Amino acid sequence: MNSTSFFKFLAIVFLGVLSLVCCKQPTTPPKITAANNGVKYATGFTISKVENHTVISIVDASINTKKQLRYALIEKDVSIKNPESYDAVLRVPVQKIVVTSTTHIPSLEALGVENSLIGFPNLKYISSKKTRANISKGNIKELGKNQDINTEVLLELAPEMVVGFSLDGNNKSLQTIEKTGIPVLINADWRETHPLGKAEWIKFFGALYNKTQQADSIFNTIETNYNLAKKLAQNTKTRPTVLSGAMYKDIWYMPKGNSWAAGFIEDANADYLWKETKGTGSIALNIESVLEKGQKADFWIAPGQFTSKAQLLEYNEVYGAFDAYKNNKIFSFTTKKGASGGVLYYELAPNRPDLVLKDIISILHPELLKDYQPHFFEALK
Repeated sequence: MNSTSFFKFLAIVFLGVLSLVCCKQPTTPPKITAANNGVKYATGFTISKVENHTVISIVDASINTKKQLRYALIEKDVSIKNPESYDAVLRVPVQKIVVTSTTHIPSLEALGVENSLIGFPNLKYISSKKTRANISKGNIKELGKNQDINTEVLLELAPEMVVGFSLDGNNKSLQTIEKTGIPVLINADWRETHPLGKAEWIKFFGALYNKTQQADSIFNTIETNYNLAKKLAQNTKTRPTVLSGAMYKDIWYMPKGNSWAAGFIEDANADYLWKETKGTGSIALNIESVLEKGQKADFWIAPGQFTSKAQLLEYNEVYGAFDAYKNNKIFSFTTKKGASGGVLYYELAPNRPDLVLKDIISILHPELLKDYQPHFFEALK
């Protein structure tokens, strides 16, 4: 996730961009010789080999547009046919980059290229100790707000590209950057719904740094660890019931049954009580319906931004009626923060679903992971 979208309603449920401007209409693209390059779970991008270069295609980059974006990645001294058929043509490996979502940072660190990051909007949301050290050294500059990036500072930094995201396809800040001549790439990792789908976007960054094999290896390890944890969870005969989310202005928001968050609960061999709801976003419910269905739930996972049981009760006394509240079975990820207040889960969890799944298994089936220390979750006190 990103510092803008995660702190909206997505922070309450369980549970981060465009191109070099070209006035010409795209021409017929070159022939693709090898498509998809091993992308298995992510549905938002493909990586292809096209003649003497690599092409990243972004599918459904935002909620309101179905336009496909195509970026050509070329080595030094390489020229390509029909460059105008792409939304941007970029030299790789990149040396200086600006990213705009905290979910991008773990990929840079995992690939060992975090020192190429020279600017970021809302630095306070970054949790990583390694990247915060670079901020303290003055190596990463503050760029203001995500929807209003300081273009003057950006131009002084002169990045080779900006990796952004667009929730609704109308990010005016990114459009302004494009007009300066700095290429903008859309990263739509936040739209993935499979627990491993978001993590697979490390391959997007691997292509930008000529580290495809390394990115594949890192993801394969995460995939293996995730599937081993999922298999382990099947060794228990119990399927505890799970409630999620919390109220915002008297409306309870929780993940729908096909969402990224609900996927973790299913793979942890538990019964998410709203698993039958269709869709991938959040569902809005009144408190009466939640109480009727979820009052007896064994566990309550991710109660919004609340960090203590006292906060829950202060906000609304009805929270105290749930069995999970009475039995101290409420677990949150919002208590673990970086030095400047950024929530670690929002930054790292999309990149490390294996750790998220193990955390949830350790909560729901503690006998399976004895002495395990969760990375993100802890019981509300």
